[in-house]
Amino acid sequence: MARRPLILDDFIPYRLSVTSNLVSDTIARTYEALFGLTIPEWRLVAVIAERDGITQQAIGATTRMDKVTVSRAAIALVDRGLLARMANPDDRRSHLLRLTGPGQELYAAVAPQAIALERRIFAGFAPAEIAAFTAMLRRIEAAALALDATGDAP
Repeated sequence: MARRPLILDDFIPYRLSVTSNLVSDTIARTYEALFGLTIPEWRLVAVIAERDGITQQAIGATTRMDKVTVSRAAIALVDRGLLARMANPDDRRSHLLRLTGPGQELYAAVAPQAIALERRIFAGFAPAEIAAFTAMLRRIEAAALALDATGDAP
């Protein structure tokens, strides 16, 4: 069987990356302009809003952000008074992060904007297409995680 040449524009991992970067850049401009947040900062706020009292390590595992990015975002949010660090009773080497009152207010203001932006991006797609796309993204994620777990990925 003949190998097909790599055509970057048709290479699905490349298309995923380009599309993800484009969507993230659009969102980043919106969050920066309206709320002074970077994408990593917003991800921390959103994850912490959903899982109050979470460690930076757990945030990194959930979001797939590296620990330096998570740490910098957490420091910036603590400095702005949006997050509080609490002692972790289960592990003295780590802290639990929680939204402060202003952090909860910020989340309450940003979340509807995030949903509205998502609606605008996907307005031209039928609900069934969006559901199928979301399901496929989850399957791709699971397949990539499985490759990573087995060591088959370089």
